[in-house]
Amino acid sequence: MIASSLPNFLANHPDLILVEVREAKGSTPREAGAYMLVAPEALWGTIGGGQMELLAIEKARAMLAEGEAENELNLPLGPEIGQCCGGRVVIDLKRLGEEERLRLLAREEKARKELPQVFVFGAGHVGLALAAALAPLPVATTVVETRSDAIENLPSNVAGRLAALPEAVVAEIPTGGAAVILTHDHALDFLIAREALARDDLAYVGMIGSATKRATFESAMRREGFALERLARLILPIGGNAVRDKRPSVIAAMVAAELIAALLGRRDS
Repeated sequence: MIASSLPNFLANHPDLILVEVREAKGSTPREAGAYMLVAPEALWGTIGGGQMELLAIEKARAMLAEGEAENELNLPLGPEIGQCCGGRVVIDLKRLGEEERLRLLAREEKARKELPQVFVFGAGHVGLALAAALAPLPVATTVVETRSDAIENLPSNVAGRLAALPEAVVAEIPTGGAAVILTHDHALDFLIAREALARDDLAYVGMIGSATKRATFESAMRREGFALERLARLILPIGGNAVRDKRPSVIAAMVAAELIAALLGRRDS
């Protein structure tokens, strides 16, 4: 089940402890700044799992039960707690007041605006499966369609965009974003890909199809004078060839992994 959004979680749980990693030294599950929220019977987010997180959750719930406002945990991630990372973390635990709730909402909104942007062109079986696969990942996804009914049931955090000319929407993809082309029309696929490959600032341009479809597209683009280096940037087929399975959910999983490598790997380099 996809986790509740932060605004919904805050609205539904008036009594919460913010559990935040203040320091992370050596090998640790998460970095400084990672946080989670602990309610008496619910959780939002994670600081990395394992025994470290379990101890933090137990401490937070004890604070809720006892009315305690603040505390900290200083944990060596070794045999003492049954976790063998080898690093050390300092975790702050603080009862969440109204000011802190507003700060968290602002922090999440800022992080959301900074997410890599993925534009999925086409809401057929693979497009919808890809939207579902991307929904819990740290990207902002928009599905572009010419058919209004095709984008009626997208995940709540995936945007739907109705466009008579989807190829014109390519210009709206922010620098460093991705275009994934999955429409029901090969001619439309080619129009969208031509616009995407005309840009030099996208991290990923991919199109569903076969080697034959790629050859047809490349032949058409060469006749239009497209440079070979631009054509080489097109990922077609998408999802790689490690798994030869054409079920939409499998294709979506492989493409999601490809996108995360292209978008987040680019940011970390």
